[in-house]
Amino acid sequence: MAIARSLQNYLEHRDVEYDVLEHAHSRTALETAHAAHVPESQVAKAVVLEDDRGYVVAVVPSRNRVDFGWLRDSLGRSMRLAAESELQPLFRDCELGAVPAFSDAYGLDVIWDDQLDGNADIYVEAGDHEHLVHVSGEQFSHLMANMPHSVISAEHEYSSLN
Repeated sequence: MAIARSLQNYLEHRDVEYDVLEHAHSRTALETAHAAHVPESQVAKAVVLEDDRGYVVAVVPSRNRVDFGWLRDSLGRSMRLAAESELQPLFRDCELGAVPAFSDAYGLDVIWDDQLDGNADIYVEAGDHEHLVHVSGEQFSHLMANMPHSVISAEHEYSSLN
């Protein structure tokens, strides 16, 4: 699979210019940035969260982790990470763990991090662990224009120990 059908339909229905970038298999958004040779700050990862009202997908830079306090301040909701076992029914045409940032294509609410704004290019999971969808920063901002946004994540120091 190069791109999940739901994501492809979503992008084409909105006349979004995009291309698909192939890369070596990766397990995390940060690994994906390295495998695809694109800046970490331009890879938007999707983090699926939930509360008693349902699911929300937080879209943050690949190097960052969601700050649940900031998220609560932004949404007025106390979210927690969704269990991985809950993801497959939500993203039926995607591989487990390869959640596209444009999750409104799957009927889910999205909040995105302001730190993604201003990038010339943005890359998001295409629905598997070997492809990214590339859109211009302008296209990304247009797609996210009506969704809530704020600074909801902070850079995390990664090392071989964690």
